[in-house]
Amino acid sequence: MKYEDITVSGSISISGSFNVPNHVSSVLADQATGSLYFDTTDKLFKVFQSGAGAINVASQPFTPSPAAQPVNIEYLVVAGGGGGGSMGGGGGGGYLSGSLSSIASGTSITVTIGAGGSGQVVQGGATPNNGSNSSLASTAGTSFTTVTATAGGKGGGSSSATAQAPGDGGSGGGGAGLDTSGPGASGTAGQGFDGGDGIAHGTRGSGGGGGGAGEAGADGVDITTGGDGGDGKQSSITGTTTYYAGGGGGGSYLYQGTGNSSAAGQGGATGGQSNNGSSPNATANTGGGAGSGGFRSDGWQAGSGAGGSGVVILAYDATKVSATGGTITTRSHDSYKVHTFTTSGTLTVSDPT
Repeated sequence: MKYEDITVSGSISISGSFNVPNHVSSVLADQATGSLYFDTTDKLFKVFQSGAGAINVASQPFTPSPAAQPVNIEYLVVAGGGGGGSMGGGGGGGYLSGSLSSIASGTSITVTIGAGGSGQVVQGGATPNNGSNSSLASTAGTSFTTVTATAGGKGGGSSSATAQAPGDGGSGGGGAGLDTSGPGASGTAGQGFDGGDGIAHGTRGSGGGGGGAGEAGADGVDITTGGDGGDGKQSSITGTTTYYAGGGGGGSYLYQGTGNSSAAGQGGATGGQSNNGSSPNATANTGGGAGSGGFRSDGWQAGSGAGGSGVVILAYDATKVSATGGTITTRSHDSYKVHTFTTSGTLTVSDPT
């Protein structure tokens, strides 16, 4: 009777399928040649080489199923933009992009989408508001540091003839320009830029543009021209290049003529350009800051727009994991799965299918 020891070192990677011979716990006289058994004395698995060979049983099939490897998940997190003030444009929501590393099957990620801030309704009425934060947080499985994009700052407003300060945020709101040269608010490093300054001309003036994720808002210019909102920032995470988190345009005391304020920021609403001096809302799920309505020909401040709500987008290699949650598309150039969240929800990661 002969046998040989099998010694394994390092690691073994197995794919496909193979047969494991019928195995026993000790050597028998009638053991089939090639059978696998465990030597309880030597504490080794061994293969029977020769003997009576009276037993002839079919080998048992074994198909390995290797565990899914942890995968990196790309992300874009954009917060809600700030509302427009009576003069200052709203700041764009904070913009964060990067990659979550070593996310394993079983991980559950909570996605929170920030709302856009409301705009100032009328002079002396409700003041504008900052937007709300957007975030990612792991609730089960592999943990990671919570990713939080800071809400966009509100534009500078007014209550009667008293200027009100703009809000700090992911990007800062533009300064009010009514009887004061109010400074623009501060953005958050790595997420956005400052708002532009408001410019005073006696008891009149123009507001600064809201900061964007790509650049600061421009200062107010003169009585008829508010500052442009800062440009947003581009992302191609979905496979299509898109701007997010632009700043809203600053309003002016006089809305007439061609010198009205405008928003350079791609997500920001345009301020003070319609016939009645009102400003539309920023586009939803872009994190854009809203523009200011400026003032109407009767001397009253027009309604300003609301900031755009935020968005969260996640993308990953679908050969390594699969997931549910949000609206799912496929990125054309590399077949990555893309999950877009326009409302709060959960991304649940599982083994590849």
